[in-house]
Amino acid sequence: MIIKSLELADFRNYENLKIDFSSGTNILYGDNAQGKTNILEAIFVSATTKSHKGSKDKEIIKFGKEEAHVRTILEKDNAEYRVDMHLRSSKSKGIAIDGQKIKRASDLIGMLNVVFFSPEDLSIIKNGPSERRRFMDMELCQLDQIYLNSLSKYNKLVVERNKVLKDLYEHPENNVLLDVQDKQLCEYGSVIIKTREKFIRDLNEIIRPIHEKLTGQKELLSVYYEPNVSADEFERKLKSARQKDMYAKQTTTGPHKDDFSFVIQKKNAESEGYGDGIDIRKYGSQGQQRTASLSLKLSEIEIVKKAKKENPVLLLDDVLSELDSNRQNYLLNTIGDIQTIITCTGLDEFVNNRFEIDKLFKVTEGTVSSEN
Repeated sequence: MIIKSLELADFRNYENLKIDFSSGTNILYGDNAQGKTNILEAIFVSATTKSHKGSKDKEIIKFGKEEAHVRTILEKDNAEYRVDMHLRSSKSKGIAIDGQKIKRASDLIGMLNVVFFSPEDLSIIKNGPSERRRFMDMELCQLDQIYLNSLSKYNKLVVERNKVLKDLYEHPENNVLLDVQDKQLCEYGSVIIKTREKFIRDLNEIIRPIHEKLTGQKELLSVYYEPNVSADEFERKLKSARQKDMYAKQTTTGPHKDDFSFVIQKKNAESEGYGDGIDIRKYGSQGQQRTASLSLKLSEIEIVKKAKKENPVLLLDDVLSELDSNRQNYLLNTIGDIQTIITCTGLDEFVNNRFEIDKLFKVTEGTVSSEN
């Protein structure tokens, strides 16, 4: 899977842009605040319908304009596809594949698989549970249409249920609505929980050898799913939490409260085995947390390869400057067979490591020029 070209109109700081990418390594370089990340954001929007920053459509549209357009030409399975996205400040976005409008934005998911890696991702271990859930959801939604639909319906139900809970004092007759909503919550929530359980099992098989290599065989990393409630007990616990929810005016039980932990065992020099594990969310050093985060993102690439039988497109947003030389080398050596689009302020990391660059672009104040 590769992106052949990207066209933007009134997207962020770009009035008009057309850029043709190499199937190998593409470098976008330039000073900060010139628009490098905006190009990666446009690709991410084309793949997932959402901004990696969580920005709303009206925030993505160029200041003073009402609409923005993104066109992506991609190639997969030896066939070419065109994805057109029409962003509007006061309406929902319009999406077309090869000129045919699609009714639901979710129908686009999985057409283009991307892995986005930014400096913020290096803090995913030490940040709050919502960041870790977001990582898991973004990955699973690209790979599993059933999960995507279940998560979308579940999240809407939580919002609707919370509204009923807030209004229950003035409208006690709406109590009957909670029974209906709870049944639906359990139906979609159980799918989410079971899919996450399998995802963590699969993730562990991939992340352990990657992390061992990154740490020179000195650490063993395990990821543990921490569900707020099991699928089997969801209905009972949701019912027993009804009074608590009415008092709190929000839904306190369900997979929207899940988390997952990262446990590291250090190799024992005397026995060559691994000692007791520590939860690095709480007790790990910054170096351990960052290395585990890098292992997580590298695992994401392998998960897509395994599930889709094809390579994702890798987007690296100024992340090399945040890594030491050993981790830089490991990352750069890992991505050899993947189309990669990298932003950076300078080219030193690539020159020093004699890393091959297939296409080089300089970004200056919303203009992009191709260089040799």
